[in-house]
Amino acid sequence: MSYPFETIEPKWQKYWEEHKTFKAVEKSDVPKEKRRYILDMFPYPSGAGLHVGHPEGYTATDIYSRYLRMNGYNVLHPMGYDAFGLPAENFAIKTGTHPATTTFQNIEHFTQQIKALGFSYDWDRCAITCTPEYYKWTQWIFLQLYKKGLAYEAETPINWCPSCLTGLANEEVKEGHCERCGAQVTHKTIRQWILKITAYADRLLEDLDGLDWPESVKSMQRNWIGRSEGAEVNFTIADKDGKATENKLTVYTTRCDTLFGATYMVVSPEHELVEKLTTPEQKDAVKAYVEAAAKKSDLERTDLAKTKTGVFSGSYAINPVNGKLIPIWIADYVLISYGTGAIMAVPAHDTRDWEFAKKFNLPIIEVLKSEVDVQTQAWTEDGVHVNSDFLNGLNKKDAINKMLEYLAEKGIGKKAVNYKLRDWVFSRQRYWGEPIPLVHCKKCGTVPVPENELPLELPKVKTYQPTGTGESPLAGIDEWVNCKCPKCGGEARRETNTMPQWAGSCWYYLRYIDPKNADKFVAPEKENYWMPVDLYVGGAEHAVLHLLYARFWHKVLYDLGVVSTKEPFQRLINQGMITSFAYQRSNKALVPIDQVEEVSPGVYEDKDTHEKLERVVAKMSKSLKNVVNPDEMIKSYGADSVRMYEMFMGPLTVSKPWNTQGLIGVNRFLEKVWNIAEKPLSNIDIKGKIEDKAIASLRKTYAKTVKKVTDDTSTLSFNTAISQMMIFINEAGKCPSIPKEMWEGFVLMLAPYAPHLGEELWQKLGHNETLTYEKWPTFSEEYCKDDTKEFPVMINGKLRDKFEAAADIDAETMKNMALETAGAKKFLEGKTITKIIPVPGKLVNIVAK
Repeated sequence: MSYPFETIEPKWQKYWEEHKTFKAVEKSDVPKEKRRYILDMFPYPSGAGLHVGHPEGYTATDIYSRYLRMNGYNVLHPMGYDAFGLPAENFAIKTGTHPATTTFQNIEHFTQQIKALGFSYDWDRCAITCTPEYYKWTQWIFLQLYKKGLAYEAETPINWCPSCLTGLANEEVKEGHCERCGAQVTHKTIRQWILKITAYADRLLEDLDGLDWPESVKSMQRNWIGRSEGAEVNFTIADKDGKATENKLTVYTTRCDTLFGATYMVVSPEHELVEKLTTPEQKDAVKAYVEAAAKKSDLERTDLAKTKTGVFSGSYAINPVNGKLIPIWIADYVLISYGTGAIMAVPAHDTRDWEFAKKFNLPIIEVLKSEVDVQTQAWTEDGVHVNSDFLNGLNKKDAINKMLEYLAEKGIGKKAVNYKLRDWVFSRQRYWGEPIPLVHCKKCGTVPVPENELPLELPKVKTYQPTGTGESPLAGIDEWVNCKCPKCGGEARRETNTMPQWAGSCWYYLRYIDPKNADKFVAPEKENYWMPVDLYVGGAEHAVLHLLYARFWHKVLYDLGVVSTKEPFQRLINQGMITSFAYQRSNKALVPIDQVEEVSPGVYEDKDTHEKLERVVAKMSKSLKNVVNPDEMIKSYGADSVRMYEMFMGPLTVSKPWNTQGLIGVNRFLEKVWNIAEKPLSNIDIKGKIEDKAIASLRKTYAKTVKKVTDDTSTLSFNTAISQMMIFINEAGKCPSIPKEMWEGFVLMLAPYAPHLGEELWQKLGHNETLTYEKWPTFSEEYCKDDTKEFPVMINGKLRDKFEAAADIDAETMKNMALETAGAKKFLEGKTITKIIPVPGKLVNIVAK
């Protein structure tokens, strides 16, 4: 009989919604150790909707949440939407449709898709970042950052399209060109709001140690923060006669001990001193170089494989340790965002500097004893110091310490700590984002919007077109921009930059806790009840920035005393990607699947050219036409089948390719469960003596299943839990009847994985209430033991035979049975046994000469 998922699944989804089955309540009688906050990463509601990769993490957290509820935990498991975003604004520019209209249509579609999968979210806690009720508190948090001195203004470069006359996000730049019009992208320096995340760098680094996160993610965060210890060294700039001026060029270096080998300096094209350093003779060359550098991405500029480029500024600096004049160059391989935007170059011991020196014929001086000729290649290992005056003969550590003392004594440098982490450029020149709640007054300067006037809402506009000046579309709305200063009442202008999409997603996990509170972003007693998040599941693509930014905001809120934990997310799991099959030419180019023909089993060709193609695993993509829509899969096989298949594909944390044949197999398994439910149920006491051998065997399998599914669900090893359930069902299918207690226990274990089927079977068993809060089944270890097992017979370390015996056989009997095996008789013939070592419950070792 076919499993009627088409009627069962909508029935139970309606039941859960009407009864608010998964509503989380802060029950005071539940101790802290029995509360769990299980969180999915905030989805962006794109117009494309869900593909089958999205539900993977959601299914994992849903199974775990359902399992916890059945084990007596009070579970908070919410869902919401990170709803400000670039696609909706770009669509608005193109069509004139308000971004909110598009966004809420997408949210409605997303919500329908998510609910169709039967996830046990508390929808009453849904938070949407683009609603004024939500971004009121995003603005409030920004004001706290501003008041703490953690938000400041600075002139910084943005990606600029000279054709569209607008700033571009990094994702809108494709190979150096504007994604919209194809024009070459340049950089434009404009006023931006910046958050001082570097003030928290050490804490962001140190507190990683206490988190239960994948080591790879911790490592990525550490590398992104990039703490290093070194020295800041001041190089005096020389005049045209080589004499010292009052101007200084400061560099950061981790190897101040190599200063005697510094033969030139390099500054970034964006460095503030470029204009001052450029001599009249070099003005045109420098200008052309700076303009060319502005068209390159940071990735292009720092690519180690690219040919080094640069231009001489015309100026010289004085090496502070030996007084020699060294030329100052401008080169794009030095970024303004790292260190001071200037370096001292020691080409003998740095590959990049060596390549640059060779190209521009600059001196190369060995200062670390090398095993190669530094004129032919850089020596990048360590060595004792040479050609270094008072450092000669010293090792690295001693030389660094001595040089630090020298720099401090002479007043030309000091010990310093540097971070790769840069302060966070927080503003965007967009309409569709949170307005920054600040006002600019000629008399009072920058003034916060009073907190009782929040939210500062986005105005309704006629056009979303960029202003053409680099400012946001808000700058063109005079009736919104022009306002009164909250401090003096005089004429003022509102801040027209908006916040980035990161802003709302920095704190959503806190708003879930108290989403309807109009007076506070979260009530302290509720925050203390649920925080920290016990399990956070999401893609590895968010391993750095989202997590880093959320941790930064959380630490600021902790310092303000409005949250109770130092860290927001105690445990993190990155689910693997669900990929798809694609087809590849011999030149590695991928072919859309509608252009592929399977000419014989496992042999594929291009339909047009008949070129042989190789089937490979690739990311799902619209262009390859290999995106699998979950709606179609649910319609054909049911949500429970989709859920279970995604968990059965392999371990949660590894990537795996979608194969609909595997989904069909899981669907057949659920049909088998449905049909077995029609078998007669007996009232046999499964804890007592069972005479029927088939039922006694099934009891053993059932006990093993309870143990395995319990252990594996608690550790998120869902694929092996499903395998064990399949073993139980295969054996249960052979029995004419099943003990009711056993079948009820199986249904309860199945329910987190296939909740619609679980509820329906529970109801068929005569229960009127949902099984959501039923007690998880238990098992007896006694019944997990095998009656008999195979014992290997090892002779001189090699397997020679096996015998079957009672699992608890004694050592003496093990010896005798091992010697009676055919293998033992054959391989011991003509030999003398020197030792027999029985290992109870495992094997017998025989040593013979």
